[in-house]
Amino acid sequence: MENMIRLKALVDKWSDKIIFIESSNAFIDVLLSFLTIPLGTIIKLGREHSAPVEIGCMNNLYSSVEEIDVSELRSDACKEMLLLPHNAAESHCKNLVLQIDHNAKPTRYFGCSYCLKSATRKFFTYYPVNTSACGACGFYTHEEITFSVDVASAFVKERARLLITDDLQLISPCCTSIVSLFTNLGVYRNSTEELNLNIGVDEVMSILISSLVSKTPLTETLLKRKPVAKLSIENNYQAIHIDPQTVGETVLTEEDNISIKLMTSKSKNIVCYAEAGEDFVNLLFSFLTLPLGFVAKQIQDGSLKGCIDQLHRSVQNLDAQYLKSNHHKEMLLNPKLAPGFCYNSPLGIEEATYYYLNSRLTTDSSLISSDTPSESFKIEPIDNNSSARGFLKGPASFTVADNLVIRPISAIFQLSILDKLNVPLTDIEKRVVLMGKKEALRLLVVSFVCDSALTNIFIREPKQNKSPKQEQG
Repeated sequence: MENMIRLKALVDKWSDKIIFIESSNAFIDVLLSFLTIPLGTIIKLGREHSAPVEIGCMNNLYSSVEEIDVSELRSDACKEMLLLPHNAAESHCKNLVLQIDHNAKPTRYFGCSYCLKSATRKFFTYYPVNTSACGACGFYTHEEITFSVDVASAFVKERARLLITDDLQLISPCCTSIVSLFTNLGVYRNSTEELNLNIGVDEVMSILISSLVSKTPLTETLLKRKPVAKLSIENNYQAIHIDPQTVGETVLTEEDNISIKLMTSKSKNIVCYAEAGEDFVNLLFSFLTLPLGFVAKQIQDGSLKGCIDQLHRSVQNLDAQYLKSNHHKEMLLNPKLAPGFCYNSPLGIEEATYYYLNSRLTTDSSLISSDTPSESFKIEPIDNNSSARGFLKGPASFTVADNLVIRPISAIFQLSILDKLNVPLTDIEKRVVLMGKKEALRLLVVSFVCDSALTNIFIREPKQNKSPKQEQG
């Protein structure tokens, strides 16, 4: 029988909405795990779901990777890395009561038995035995290694109890919090009723998808069961603001930026398509490997159509008595890429660090004795399996449509785009723009929430942004 979690909900009878759900650690851990899931995995799971969601341009990016010829990629593994990206927090999520990606094969790790015991620098690989040579001694990686896993709970303490509001805020079950919630919602106690709910994998997947498009994902999933809407804020992009703390004041030289050639329509004031090198397409493809929490972290004003950013902020405000440790809080607030999935992009996201301790892998450096350097336990992916140089072979040129459909450079594809947009060749104007960290982060957010990413970044960008350098064509 399928695993189920039993929940108790308080519902406002007048509005037929969930006020909050009372939950133990099992369901809280499932919700928090959303922040660790890579975007590519969400696209894959959404396709398998009964009501898949259109997540801005992300579906087009995913399809572009599916259709690209493997000869364009650095290795066969690169395609799998993008379509089935690893979750850096997989070891914490593998024992969740409800596994939304239950059909996925668990990640396997292999190391050189000699170097694991004696070498000061240790390496691992995700790939089959006898195909990858150890980066330290050159011998094949024969020994399978596994993670240490706490089976009791993933992120919150085993006996933690919290209230989960309809917009995925996690709040303390104290009287003050409840009074404040009732006041803010305009709810009266005599209009409420209790419901007992049993939820399984299907409901959890619906909550995840609904959290991207709705401020009331619990009501939409557990009471109304409405079809999932499209994630799009096409006319509201200027309300989205990137958190300045995540951008910083890094100054990039022209050589550090990515150059992109835009083909715009003078009459429609839109980007029809871009011509770009593999550096820009590497950046776009890398979006699929990013954990959902990294995107939520970039939004500072709660203006997303959904409420996944609300869940992220709840973790930030959550009292230390509920989370297992500061390490677990950091995994949720600043989720990282799995080792070997990061390349030199302007986004600034880091890879998780794995340690080999007591014949097991762990991500928690606090388990290492304070009198021993943590570096001596660090274990790294074998260099030749890393995406540090990007996923694509170079040099190469690509056509990138406004909705981020990507193809190797093709005049036929470009003409088909112009035909669909009803833009004549005489209406085309060429612009050359440079993309640094701020633009890359904004492009990530826009790609997540609307289906005309290039236009919203370079044509309809907020007024405070500088105008792109323009070259008349």
